[in-house]
Amino acid sequence: MRGCIAQAMQLLDFDFDLPEDLIATRPAVPRTSARMLVAQGAKIVDAQVHDLGQWLRAGDRLVLNDTKVIPARLSGTRARTSAQGLTEARIEVTLLEPQANGTWAALLKPLKKVKLGETIIFDANLSAKLEHVADGQGHLRFNLEGDAFEMALAQAGAMPLPPYIAAKRPADAQDHHDYQTVFATHSGAVAAPTASLHFDQTLLDELAAQGVQFSRVTLHVGAGTFLPVKVEDVLTHKMHAEWGRVSPQAAQEIAATKSAGGRVIPVGTTALRLIETASRGGEITAWEGDTDIFIYPGFTFNVADGLMTNFHLPKSTLMMLVSALMGQDQLREIYDHAIAEKYRFFSYGDSSLLIPDKAT
Repeated sequence: MRGCIAQAMQLLDFDFDLPEDLIATRPAVPRTSARMLVAQGAKIVDAQVHDLGQWLRAGDRLVLNDTKVIPARLSGTRARTSAQGLTEARIEVTLLEPQANGTWAALLKPLKKVKLGETIIFDANLSAKLEHVADGQGHLRFNLEGDAFEMALAQAGAMPLPPYIAAKRPADAQDHHDYQTVFATHSGAVAAPTASLHFDQTLLDELAAQGVQFSRVTLHVGAGTFLPVKVEDVLTHKMHAEWGRVSPQAAQEIAATKSAGGRVIPVGTTALRLIETASRGGEITAWEGDTDIFIYPGFTFNVADGLMTNFHLPKSTLMMLVSALMGQDQLREIYDHAIAEKYRFFSYGDSSLLIPDKAT
């Protein structure tokens, strides 16, 4: 299905029934003990993440997304003095993305309880004024900037767990560790690149010792990654945009691996989407900007030879992406196997290594 002409696709083509008890609410400990389904073409093998090196070769390159998740969930108070005296309202805030003018776009609940110009106080050090409202989002200007803002946010904020985990339990202190990769560097994501949560430094060192190479790219994962597809005709879906960067060094490294016959395997759909964005001309080049690339069956992959990824939501754009890589029939077999063998699903769940026929 790689490179074929896309036909009309229906949302139901990417649906499946998932038992509720397979949704993971905590990660495996240690990280590398998570299970890993390996699909090489039509062959499926059950393994664990610490076995990853058995399926990689010297000269292969893993592409890692080094974005850093910010503790984007905040709970604060809006105080107001009126004829009735002092009144307060509890306001829950989820930061979405920084704006060019220095404000943050955010979801406020309840938005109607905050007027333009009013301030929400989160703790003794952190507060924000509502400056603008558009498309159901508030634009907040915080009282701090730069490192001071990051430090205050780390104290006041909670990690922005995905809706399917947050519905089962609140975020806690352990999530500050669990919902962050060991190579997180550049702050800006409001969702983790979850395939990378399975790595620790020991595994990275072991892979490097056997000749596996690494490149880092940055894509700040947005809350839109959890938005469901609502249109029945998949091809009419409008993707959310996320900021990303492929540095000249990373582009050169990836191109060199391709030229040398090595395989380029992104860790996570975010890394895959970014390097394919940077290679739309056929070969990868340095790139920076907002990408809304939508990958579905029929897509021609210019760079990725495989993918390490978690198990995704039914009827999601991520299911469409992995279908494009492996083919829809093969993906159904992979997910049927994962459910039958009780793999753990979604952000804190188990992993898979997907290598289509041409790259085995």
